[in-house]
Amino acid sequence: MSSVSLTMRDSSTMLRRNLLHARRYPSLTLNLLLTPVMLLLLFVYIFGDAMSAGIGGGNRSDYIAYIVPGILLMTIGSTTIGTAVSVSTDMTEGIIARFRTMAIHRQSVLIGHVAGSVLQCVMSVVLVGAVGVAIGFRSTDATAMEWLAAFGLLALFALALTWIAVGMGLVSPNAEAASNNAMPLIFLPLISSAFVPVDAMPGWFQPIAEYQPFTPAIETLRGLLLGTEIGHNGWLAVGWCLGLTVLGYRWSKAQFDRDAE
Repeated sequence: MSSVSLTMRDSSTMLRRNLLHARRYPSLTLNLLLTPVMLLLLFVYIFGDAMSAGIGGGNRSDYIAYIVPGILLMTIGSTTIGTAVSVSTDMTEGIIARFRTMAIHRQSVLIGHVAGSVLQCVMSVVLVGAVGVAIGFRSTDATAMEWLAAFGLLALFALALTWIAVGMGLVSPNAEAASNNAMPLIFLPLISSAFVPVDAMPGWFQPIAEYQPFTPAIETLRGLLLGTEIGHNGWLAVGWCLGLTVLGYRWSKAQFDRDAE
């Protein structure tokens, strides 16, 4: 059996292990899902009328269309916190040390975590998207290719943030620290264009909001689903995703190899 086949076999085994853990202990995933869902309902039903005026809309439905793409990306950031906690738990409870004594591909442990997290992110996005549709979100003008591109962007963004979360889990001494270290993945969407346009923010703060990873991804998703102008945001979003994926992978691999010494 070739090394590629062995890697795929071992990675699929680790993926199955992580999915079984997620199924047996769903409380962490459900708790992380509550944050984007509650924010969606809060901003739509409590602040929706006032916020719609701020974006030039006339009613609450305009703000629903505006906020849902940002909430979908925030859902990915929230879900990957569970990945950081899961990786840290594996590292501190000794199961990784046992895996290292077995005849399995070393990187399959990390690949299993990443693949499982991306699948959980996709399922979480579907669930939160269903809530958005239930309260009035519609995308009537998007073509099949635009829907496919939007799904691809969400999956790529999930992959990028997952590798970053894996690195955070590896450097954390325990699960509580991993949860705290990964909090920027929820905080960054709050200071992006998810809830208000960048132009409505203070002038000194606009560059911070505009050039962080979430804003170009959110604006690209809005353009694909709602037909707004994408401009340079598409390339920025893809660039951020690829850059964070490479950075997260190299960081995670280096830390995992260092812990094995």
